[in-house]
Amino acid sequence: MSLFDLTGKVAIITGSSRGIGRAIAEQMAAGGAKVVISSRKAEPCEEVAAGIRATGGQAIAIPANISDKAQLEHLVAQSRKQLGPIDILVCNAATNPYYGPSTGMTDEVFDKIMRNNVLSNHWLCQAVRPDMAMKKDGAIVIISSIGGMHGDANIGMYCVSKAADMQLARNLAVEWGPDNIRVNCIAPGVIKTDFAKAIHENDMVRKMVENELPLRRLGDPNDIAGVAVMLASPAGKYVTGQTIVADGGLTIR
Repeated sequence: MSLFDLTGKVAIITGSSRGIGRAIAEQMAAGGAKVVISSRKAEPCEEVAAGIRATGGQAIAIPANISDKAQLEHLVAQSRKQLGPIDILVCNAATNPYYGPSTGMTDEVFDKIMRNNVLSNHWLCQAVRPDMAMKKDGAIVIISSIGGMHGDANIGMYCVSKAADMQLARNLAVEWGPDNIRVNCIAPGVIKTDFAKAIHENDMVRKMVENELPLRRLGDPNDIAGVAVMLASPAGKYVTGQTIVADGGLTIR
């Protein structure tokens, strides 16, 4: 069996109608997984799922808003009903509704960031745990950010939430390790997604950032998808509680 074989595994990927989440879903489906495409809007989810099915993969679409616990519980319950017990969870969906210093940020914004980027991941992890504990096997991947590893004057609370995700992974890895449930984070650098449009769509800014990168290029969503597949597959079966940095070398400069 290939170290990267995901045949028959049921994988839920949030925020998978575009960007990093979509790439992870497509690559996991290519590896044999039955994937659940989820984001807020049904139509984009179904488009991605249909594209995967058109290439011979297995995929369904179940929309859910990560800020709503009941919707996330429905996501897990329907995934289980339609495809079977959950083997893989990828918590990719997140939000950053505020740009600027923490001084002046409202409590409502603080609550929204922490709810969507941390609490929702906690809810999802708790919801899939029974399936994984029953099988004595499971893989959870939380998409964090290199922002969680340093301070930032403009997206500071987003960075706080991403640091919290790293600690969430460590805590759950310790708690659930005896059931052979592995919990890890991926910390992407600058990836060519909508979140980083201000960088990769501006030639001057893009070149400036690329010149700071040892690999001299911005990341592609598939660069993160490859790490997610590794962590979810037999190739990553002895990795848990870790944050894997995939940033083209930015943080080592």
